[in-house]
Amino acid sequence: MELSNKTARQMYEDLKSAPPRRKFGFGRKPIIVNVDVQSAFTLEEEYDSAYSTDPGQMEYINEICGIARSKGLPVAWCYVAYTENGHDCGVRGTRSDGPTALQNIKIGSRMAELDPRLTVDRGRDVIYRKVGASAFFQTHLPSLCVWYGVDTVIVTGGSTSGCIRSTVLDSVQHGYRTIVPEECVADVHESPHFQNLYDMAKKYADVVPVAEVADYLDGYVPANG
Repeated sequence: MELSNKTARQMYEDLKSAPPRRKFGFGRKPIIVNVDVQSAFTLEEEYDSAYSTDPGQMEYINEICGIARSKGLPVAWCYVAYTENGHDCGVRGTRSDGPTALQNIKIGSRMAELDPRLTVDRGRDVIYRKVGASAFFQTHLPSLCVWYGVDTVIVTGGSTSGCIRSTVLDSVQHGYRTIVPEECVADVHESPHFQNLYDMAKKYADVVPVAEVADYLDGYVPANG
């Protein structure tokens, strides 16, 4: 094992400056999957479970989702929420039982609501509940991707080290080019945030500036257009 005194941030910045592998690149049709951008994890003034990294995260998400809609591309939002007894949270809900513990995010509660700063088209976007970490796990996202005919998944939300990483892993293992706009993901602490950006960028996804994603979407033309 190689030893290093570098921080996770330094390792990530080094990787960005000298990528060891070529990018997956954008494919012919993307979907944007926004993961757990819900009040329990975004409203820091209300919940001790909330966090932020880039202060412009919600604005950036709104920007790229707006461009995607204007191009007729699919936008999906998923959130975690559980039944009153919390049993559908399974073993993940056995480690703590505070007011903001995972299994205490109840279906229909304020904690389960998408962040109020987000622009969500409820007549067009796909919004669905999940119980696991990955946006793919036991959800209809895989069939949606088939239905929409996408080959690229753009992932936003949080946390970088949790549900984003899980979603990215499932996405690439389903055979999709996977893109993470760096400013659109967040975590509680910088170390797991940058550690997981490093790991995803090296192995599983293209971690790119949100401006690069916006430029791609702005220039998007359907493959059969």
